[in-house]
Amino acid sequence: MWAIGGNYANFRRFNDNSRMDKIAMLKEILGMNPNDAFARYGLAMEYAGRGEVENALTEFDTLATAHPDYTAGYFMAAQTLAKVERTEEAKARLALGIASARRTGNQHALSEMQAMLDDLELGI
Repeated sequence: MWAIGGNYANFRRFNDNSRMDKIAMLKEILGMNPNDAFARYGLAMEYAGRGEVENALTEFDTLATAHPDYTAGYFMAAQTLAKVERTEEAKARLALGIASARRTGNQHALSEMQAMLDDLELGI
């Protein structure tokens, strides 16, 4: 069993046999705190992992609006878009992510996103 820590001390415990899936759990967390960047990112990633691209992008957009310097959101949104061959949209997300990485001084993310952008521009 595990418990959600931090701001979620009152959140119920789940185990591997729980009937509540990750999306439901994350939505419940967001219901308690809609501005939780980590839960919003997690929800977007869960949708992306399930191939629910539009739902994932909606959550990435919500994350970017509320937390414009949550750099990983731009990168993962770009990867989600690239996976479904929406290359121009992926490039646009990468440009926003690169700007975010520069603002926050995140050189590692900056170099990864720039490399992905370069690959997309070369058609790789």
